[in-house]
Parts: sequence; structure tokens; C-alpha cells
Amino acid sequence: MNVSPSLPSAAKKSGAARWTRWLPWLGAALLVALIVIGLWPKPLPVEIAVATRGSLTVTVDEEGMTRVKNRYVISSPVGGQLQRIDWKPGAVVTAGKTVLAVLVTRGADLLDARSEAQATAQVDAAGARLELAAAQRLRAQAAARQMAADHARLQALFAAGSVSQQELDAAEMQAITSAQDERAAEFALRVAEFELTQARAVLLRGQPEQAATTEPLVITAPVSGRVLRVFQESERVVPAGFPLLEVGDPADLEARIEVLSRDGVAITPGARAQLEQWGGSHPLAARVRVVEPSAFTKISALGVEEQRVNVIVDLTDPLEKRPTLGDAYRVEARIVTWESADTLKVPAGALFQRGTGWQTYVLDGRTARLRAVTVGHRNDVEVEILNGLSAGDRVIVYPGDKIADGVSVTALAVTE
Repeated sequence: MNVSPSLPSAAKKSGAARWTRWLPWLGAALLVALIVIGLWPKPLPVEIAVATRGSLTVTVDEEGMTRVKNRYVISSPVGGQLQRIDWKPGAVVTAGKTVLAVLVTRGADLLDARSEAQATAQVDAAGARLELAAAQRLRAQAAARQMAADHARLQALFAAGSVSQQELDAAEMQAITSAQDERAAEFALRVAEFELTQARAVLLRGQPEQAATTEPLVITAPVSGRVLRVFQESERVVPAGFPLLEVGDPADLEARIEVLSRDGVAITPGARAQLEQWGGSHPLAARVRVVEPSAFTKISALGVEEQRVNVIVDLTDPLEKRPTLGDAYRVEARIVTWESADTLKVPAGALFQRGTGWQTYVLDGRTARLRAVTVGHRNDVEVEILNGLSAGDRVIVYPGDKIADGVSVTALAVTE
């Protein structure tokens, strides 16, 4: 007796067969999906920064050298036997009291009629220079008092909010410059007095009635300060006009900075400056006094000819902050050519140039978007943005060759 299978059992066998037929296709689809997922481009890691508003300063950075602003070379007024000079660089001297050198002439300075006339003319010229120096000192003193009063008045107005920081800085620069001019005028007056004394000594010793004298010619310090250099230390016969020593005040320093001529065009008198790497623990404040009008050619370390110009800056910090800084010391200067307290800026590494325009990649969610921007002033670290970005926009810093418009990216870090 035959028994036929039940209908439910037949349906189950038919469903299992159909599922078995689709299983290879499902496996192939799964394999394709895994391959697609494996080959799907992953988001590129990038470093981003935020466009912010803040201060931006543009500087010219160059090396320079300090130098004593007012110096004087002591020369032999007449020919004779120079006694040994025992002074060493750094020695303190007092105007009119410290004996710098002694000359034994023994009548060698006896003047003939022509030389006597020349000596008389030198005395008259020295007297005229003394009068001129006295008048210039009075003028410098009056200007210094006026500028100091103007600076004090502008300080009060600035505290009340009536004047700008730029006007106050200009007044401060004028006050500092006038004070330096007053000091230079005082130095020039003392030098003029010394030159008149020396000219009279030459004229008197050249008279016949003074020829028999055996007293040596004593040369005293024309100004108070320190001995900077000794040109002739040993005893020897020297002619008239032979340089002996150089004196000056090492506390009255300025710095000479050699900058490229294209950078010197952007530097204006009164600009702020900082002197760094001079040996101290803090930078020294300074102000540009003058940019020399004539440039010169200098060969760089790479053998390239460069046109450079000297920028002279005055140190504005008191002597207490730089007690050991002296003449001809090396410094590194940062001269401010432009600054703003509130400007939109991004890191310089976020910008790149294509053609004649500047562009950057802005982060839009997880996608990099190429955007053209208009740049303004820049320094080695940051760039001013005039158009194309807003505060808070996130930009990609140092984008690689794989970054393009529409590429998916992921941020590694945010630098500010």
C-alpha cells in the first residue's frame, strides 16, 4: 500500500530549493558590497584653522649693529713726540679734567707767517663754531621743552579718548627725538669749546716768545664718557692731525640696521622697532629716526648682489634695561611697517596662489570647498583677508595634492 507525501512537506522542500538557488547570488552581492566598501575613498585627514579677527603686525627683520651716537676722535693738534698713552677702552673720562695724551713739541710747532695766519683763522673759525653750537643748543632745549609739553598734553587727551593712539605715538616720537637732539647739541657745544681751546693753544705755542718753553702740550678730554678706542698707544713721533683716541658716551646708543632697499621704502621715521638677540632676556624698544636716502651694494652669503640701505633707530628703553650693551654689538631688529588692532586673518599656510589670484579650501561640513580670496598685508605667520572669508570660517592649512574641491575630509586638529 503506497502512501503519498503530505502537501505541507512538499511545500517546505520546494522553498528550500528556491533559497538554495539564490544563495550564490546573495554571496556574490555581498562580496561586491564588501569590495565597494573597501575601495570607497576614505575622508582625507587635514589640519584646519579658524579665520579670526585680531591684531596683525608686519615687520622687517634684519640684523644690525649698535654704535655710540656722539663720538669724538682726539687728534694731535701739532706734530711732536707723543708720550705713551696708558688709557684702555672703557676707561671713564671727564670733560676738561682727564688728561688723555701729552705731546712734547720742543719748539717744532714754531709757526711762520703763513702758518700763523692759518692758525689765527682756525681760532676764528673755532670761535664761530662755538657760537653756532651755543645757539643750536638753545634751540634744541626750547624744542625739547615744547615737545615734552605737547606729549604730556596728548597723554591727557588720550586718556580722555580725544586723540588716537597714532597721534600719541607721533608725539612720543617727537619728544624722544627732540630730547636726543638736545643731547647731541650739548655734545657739539662741548666739542666746539675743546676745538677752540686746542686752536688757541696751537696759536700761542707757535709764537716766537713761546718757542723756548719746554712744557709739553697736554690734551684733555673734550666730553665726559668713556674711551672707545686707542689708535696709538706706544710712544712715537706723530704729525699734526694724527688720530690718538676716540671717546664717547656708550650709554647714548643707536643701532644701524641694513635692510633691503625694497623693504626700506616701506619704513617711515617714527616707526616702532624691537631689538632682539642682543644678549639680554628681553627685547629692547626703539624708534626709527631716519632711513638713509642712499643705498649701497652688498654681496650676500650666497654670492648674490643686494641693494641695501641703512636704517638708524634710537633706543628708547632706559639704561637700566641694557647696562652691558656697548658699541658695535650685534642685534636683530624687527621694524614695524604696518599694524592693525582689528583685522580678519588666517594662517599663511592656508593660502596658495593659482595664476594671479589667491585661493584657500574652506571646510563645509566634511567637504573641502575651493574659495577665492583677496589678501592684504601679511607677515611670516598670518595674512590679512580683505574679501572671501568671514570670521569663524574653517580653512585647511597646508593642503596636499590630494585635496580638491568636493573631496571628503576629516579634521585632525584646530589651530588658533
